[in-house]
Amino acid sequence: MSWSRRAVVAVLPFAVPALAGAQGKLQVPDKWYRVKVEDDAFTVEMPGIPDHKILNDVSARGTRFALHSYSLDAGGNSFVAQTALYPPDVEYREPRRLLQSALDNRARQLAGNKWARTDWREIGGAAAVESTGTLANGSSLRQLVVVKEQRFVSLAFMGPSVGGADANRFFQSLKLA
Repeated sequence: MSWSRRAVVAVLPFAVPALAGAQGKLQVPDKWYRVKVEDDAFTVEMPGIPDHKILNDVSARGTRFALHSYSLDAGGNSFVAQTALYPPDVEYREPRRLLQSALDNRARQLAGNKWARTDWREIGGAAAVESTGTLANGSSLRQLVVVKEQRFVSLAFMGPSVGGADANRFFQSLKLA
């Protein structure tokens, strides 16, 4: 090895940390992915690629149906998007009753068995309810449930700040088909 190459190799370990310090901390941008769910029912953005599971569910009258669940844990938060087509024995023409049932079922997992806030509204012509509460384990939960004809859509965010930037981005990214 020539003297000039030895000098470069010897100086390089000292130069790289000096350059890195001069540039400041390396910022890695968050990458959010557009997730298209089963049957193109809706899209939503998540900060990573979620796991997709098909869960077997049963209507109140005992008819089995598939519930598609997309879940991801990232940055100390949990993101869940779910969808299903209600079976024929579910009376979907009364969406507020279905939404109230979804609220009541989830409330069983909340501290005090009740929601801190519920907001009834329409999204893209579909009945919807958004709610927040505290789970029995102390985590915060924000959920949005939408019923559009036979289609059930649910978004849930669990983490320390259900009104923070990540939660807001997740909920605002929902696009119904």
